Amino acid sequence: MTNAEAADAYDCMIGQMRMAYGKSGNATAASYTGWRRYSEVSYQSSTHGERYVQNYANATGRAYGAFEKAGVMPVGSILAKDSFGVNGKGSVTVGPMFMMEKMPAGFNADSGNWKYTMIMPNGSVFGVTNAKNSSGMQFCIECHAAVAEEQDHMMFLPEEYRTQ
Repeated sequence: MTNAEAADAYDCMIGQMRMAYGKSGNATAASYTGWRRYSEVSYQSSTHGERYVQNYANATGRAYGAFEKAGVMPVGSILAKDSFGVNGKGSVTVGPMFMMEKMPAGFNADSGNWKYTMIMPNGSVFGVTNAKNSSGMQFCIECHAAVAEEQDHMMFLPEEYRTQ
């Protein structure tokens, strides 16, 4: 998929994604598109099932825009990544929403005190760190710790897709 095709697909899907994630009752799912977006266009993420994703951060998490120089994020920072998939026939479908919220010290040492949440395309909540199906979120914690522990457990999008 070209960048122009990814942009068109995202524009077509954003309403469906907001509606799907909104069914979860999660406040972030209802508001994230009003936050700053840090990706110019949807890009394929190998760490999120080869889905096309966009990266957002709330105002508290604006340091995310410094990418590798972001440092340790303040408590209350929320990073959100919506997604869509494209099958071999070119059909586009809503994918999961992935979120990270920086929590106070002592929340979860293994996650760097990040709370991970995944909302499925039907609006159901797959899991939340230290809450519903916390064991299902262990993969997120382990992957982020293994790859990005020195970057406050944050992974950053490829440079060619970053906003300036």
